[in-house]
Amino acid sequence: MKDTLRSLIGSALSKISTEKAWPTDLDLGAFVLEEPNKPQFGHLATNAAMVLAKKVGFKPRDLAELIIQTIGPGHELIESMEVAGPGFINFRFSNKFWVKTLEKILKSGLDYGRDLTPKGRVLVEYVSANPTGPLHVGHGRGAALGDALARILSFVGHEVGCEYYVNDAGRQMRILGNSVLVRLNQLKGQEVEIPTDFYRGDYIGHIAGELAPSLGDDFENLSNKEKVEILTDRAIGIILTGIKKDLSDFRVRHDTWFSEKSLYENHLVEKSFDFLEKHGHTYHKDGALWFKSTAFGDDKDRVLVKSDGEMTYFASDIAYHKEKFDRGYDLLIDIWGADHHGYIPRVKAAVSALGRKPDHLGVVLVQMVNLLRDGQAVNMSTRSGQFVTLEEVVSEVGADAARFIFLTRSHESTLDFDLELAKSQSRDNPVFYVQYVCARVNSLLAKAQEAKADPEAAKAPIDLSLLAANEEVEIIKTLSTFSETLTAAAKRLEPHLLTVYLSSLAKLFHQYYGAFRLVDEDHWALTRARLELAKAVKQVTVIGLDLLGVTAPEKM
Repeated sequence: MKDTLRSLIGSALSKISTEKAWPTDLDLGAFVLEEPNKPQFGHLATNAAMVLAKKVGFKPRDLAELIIQTIGPGHELIESMEVAGPGFINFRFSNKFWVKTLEKILKSGLDYGRDLTPKGRVLVEYVSANPTGPLHVGHGRGAALGDALARILSFVGHEVGCEYYVNDAGRQMRILGNSVLVRLNQLKGQEVEIPTDFYRGDYIGHIAGELAPSLGDDFENLSNKEKVEILTDRAIGIILTGIKKDLSDFRVRHDTWFSEKSLYENHLVEKSFDFLEKHGHTYHKDGALWFKSTAFGDDKDRVLVKSDGEMTYFASDIAYHKEKFDRGYDLLIDIWGADHHGYIPRVKAAVSALGRKPDHLGVVLVQMVNLLRDGQAVNMSTRSGQFVTLEEVVSEVGADAARFIFLTRSHESTLDFDLELAKSQSRDNPVFYVQYVCARVNSLLAKAQEAKADPEAAKAPIDLSLLAANEEVEIIKTLSTFSETLTAAAKRLEPHLLTVYLSSLAKLFHQYYGAFRLVDEDHWALTRARLELAKAVKQVTVIGLDLLGVTAPEKM
């Protein structure tokens, strides 16, 4: 709708500009198109006349009337145009416009909404949970969001890479190795003092039990430090194997798994220090190396290397982001937990110091998930080991329900995940309600095939102009905004916009199904037109579900 109307208004303004000898530096495209707040005012409205009137010596309403006259009241795609208020123009599209729109949708097939215009290379980094334990339900939300966002970005023209940053270096890894050693010693019957910084989940005991048979006498003769190093590496391997399986079962993919340890092994951290120092962005103070992050908008400078020589997490993060840019990506998207909010300014500062613009880094903060069972919150604590794993959730409700529900709300809002609702087959279950569109359309098509069609009517071309009911126009109008929804989801990094769209489309279709007889043997020409509309609804639903990583079942 907007593309068509913007073209018509733009052509009219160009013609008027020539006739009236308007200044050549006028921006004739600086107007807004939006849906009126009430249906009786039409399908779209514009403020074009109000924006330009003062600049060209017109009264807004007079210019609005001139635009209408120039477009031509008899235009085949416009049913009506009228001036409203101080100079808005309300437009109502014709039946022919809706027919052409539906034809275009059906002809495009599963490529409807796809944009092949190249838009640059994007690297989406998501999940990236420390390999210190299995993924929990909160990680699942970030996984679904990152994977769906990558799919949408690719669909609208970006070259997208998906990456998992493996935090396999630093203090947390030493704690992991030490935790496994404690459990290993307990398995041998030793009384061991439990450290305060200790991972207490049952999975640590399982890892110790899995490793025990492969540790021979040579292991027993090693120092504790050497034992911890060995156990750390092997525990990371076991945990990463589990993480990769959980993500695969959840239909989440990553093209690369980038090791934090490799930043040190390949001297990329030191190289990033050299770059910053060369450009005057570091200094030494109190025996430590500092980054001048305040020069780029941060509230204070940040330590890169402590006075005892230990590097900070921020040091490796700078090297990691530099390495990603060095691979040729134009935009980096990091998906983090909400508790990293305060970390954004310093990373944006680092991006600027590396010679990039701050908006070359997009950060998406994912809020918490409250898991509900029988209406009661499930208490979770990662450090104490009391949490529900992603594997458990997917096993109980399925990947489709989990992915869709994770994406029903903005990542900026806390999400209540009701396990019982996710398993129900009712309109209250959002994924079931949307998937049922596909199953219902298939049922309609099967019913139509079984029905006794009028042979003559079946031979005639399908007449989509018969789709004149308000409900039918509303469905086509919604279908026409699919591409706009995808563009907004990609630009704003908000894949939940697609979930909201699909839910709205499903509601319109189910209401239409209940209010009209879609397969009517006495009116076969109308039936055929309505089945084409149903096919288009299913087509867009299938595309949308696929972009969310959700299946479109043939029957339910």
